[in-house]
Amino acid sequence: MYREYHRWYSPSLGRDMEMLIFGHAGARMLVFPTSKGKFYEWEDRGMVNALNEHLENGWLQMYCVDSVDEESWYAWHIHPGARAWRHIQYENYLLDEVLPLVYKINSTPYLITTGASFGAYHAMNFALRHPDLTNRVIAMSGMYNIERWLGDYRDDNTYYNCPCLYLPNEYEESRLNWLRQLDIIMAIGHDDPNVANNRWFSSVLWGKGVWHALRVWDGWAHDWPWWRQMIRLYVGGAD
Repeated sequence: MYREYHRWYSPSLGRDMEMLIFGHAGARMLVFPTSKGKFYEWEDRGMVNALNEHLENGWLQMYCVDSVDEESWYAWHIHPGARAWRHIQYENYLLDEVLPLVYKINSTPYLITTGASFGAYHAMNFALRHPDLTNRVIAMSGMYNIERWLGDYRDDNTYYNCPCLYLPNEYEESRLNWLRQLDIIMAIGHDDPNVANNRWFSSVLWGKGVWHALRVWDGWAHDWPWWRQMIRLYVGGAD
């Protein structure tokens, strides 16, 4: 299997960032790790191997990025506004550095964002904020309300990075039309503590006329053995 390692100094973040690429061609898939996870997490956890057929056959190319969660949402020691700003810098890193490299390597005009647990939040939030750049989002065992990371603090950066806050108030038709073109797949365990949030978020999407698939699995299903099954099942669609 083709594997390529990248490391560079990120002007957006002011430090070195790392990324792994798997596969030689196909739909481009931007992979976010779990909370405070590293760029090599999906390889270590068997997620890359679970998609071996897709990668070997040139159906899929994975771009596994690093996170800065310990410097943003999970940096409990700093002000929520500073945490949100660090996340904005991370998004700029994705938009201004990662995606241009992705486009240079692979011109296939189809982008999937994906992640599990807190990685699902990143995948969903990026897709909803940039539906003009994204075609499909596969969000596994996610929580899309980040208010518990914020306490009572609110500003534009926190509001517009919390899908459960900004999506219910989205009424701009041009934005909604972009969102309605997204292929959104959410997978969650029936006993997962986040299942109520997923059901509520699904109802908000339906209320906005955004078609999507909510797939509720038996049991807890919030761990790598289930995520390996989910990603293989849904990478080609919701069925």
